[in-house]
Amino acid sequence: MKLITVGKLKDKALTALVDEYVKRLKPYEKVEILEVADMMAPESNSDAQNEQVKKIEGERVLSKIKENEYVILLDLWGESITSEQLAAKIEKIYTYQSSNLTFVIGGSLGLSPELVKRADFRWKLSDCTFTHQMVRVLVLEQFYRATMINRHMPYHK
Repeated sequence: MKLITVGKLKDKALTALVDEYVKRLKPYEKVEILEVADMMAPESNSDAQNEQVKKIEGERVLSKIKENEYVILLDLWGESITSEQLAAKIEKIYTYQSSNLTFVIGGSLGLSPELVKRADFRWKLSDCTFTHQMVRVLVLEQFYRATMINRHMPYHK
């Protein structure tokens, strides 16, 4: 499993949680976390400038995705699914589509149209808003939970 994110994780507490879920997943799954540089996006940016930021960040993410990867894009306009549905989706992907699963967390301004087009599945994590740094932890936790569900292990209860 690969997780591509725009921007660096700076919060030590969140870094510790990310490290914990990577450690928990280690016996079951190799986890690769790739960070691409984000761009400064002042509040005073015009819509056109914001679109340019999304385009550049999107290109940086796309450069890290291989053709044979199944891409799950975290997207506010994606589909909401339960943990059990995520587990079933992951199992189906691994069985029938690709052994290379990639989750993508875009930048703070949103996603470029090219990145949205590349996505195989668009996942709406929640109706709530979270920081991009917190979403990293939530994605890893949900992936770990799905792994435990698929292995019929007790964590998910």
